[in-house]
Amino acid sequence: MSAPAPQLAYISHETFVADVLAVAERIEAEGWRPDFLVGIGRGGLVPAAYLSHRIAIPLLSVDISSGEPGFAGDLLDKLRRKLEAGQRILIVDDINDSGNTIASLRDALEADGARPDHVRVAVLVNNRRSRARAEYFSRGIDRDEDKRWFVFPWEAMSSPEVLEEEALEVPERLA
Repeated sequence: MSAPAPQLAYISHETFVADVLAVAERIEAEGWRPDFLVGIGRGGLVPAAYLSHRIAIPLLSVDISSGEPGFAGDLLDKLRRKLEAGQRILIVDDINDSGNTIASLRDALEADGARPDHVRVAVLVNNRRSRARAEYFSRGIDRDEDKRWFVFPWEAMSSPEVLEEEALEVPERLA
C-alpha cells in the first residue's frame, strides 16, 4: 500500500515576509544581538538573507544536510573559531520540524566548548514537538496535529511531483 499524497501547504510571499518581520521583532524586543546570522542551506538561506537585511547583521551560511562528505567541516570550524572568540551567532532555518538539522548543528558547535548562550536559533515555523529548541519563531505548530508539508516560496519553483517526493521521504510527519 502506498503512502497517501501529502497535503502541500503553499506559503505566499506575503506570509513569508510577515513571518520574517515577526521573527525580527522578537529578536529586537529581547535585545540579544548576534554578531552573525548563519543560514542553513537550503531552506534557511532565503529567510536568513531577508532577516540579515531587516536587522542589519552580516550573513554566513552552512550546509550540513547536502550529503557532500566533509563539505561542512571547514565551515563549522570557522564558526567554532568565531564562537571561541566570544562572538554570538543566530542560526536561521525555514522550519524546525523534527529538529535533526538544528540539533546536529548546535551539537557540532557546542561539542568543542562553544557557549550555549552564544548560539541561538530562529525559524519561521516551529514544531512544538521538535527535539531541537528555537528561541525565535513566527508561528508554532504541533506535528501530532498538523501534518501539512509546508512549501515556502523558493520551494514552489519545484514541480508538485518533486515536492511530494521530498515530503514522502519523511512519512512520519505526514497524515
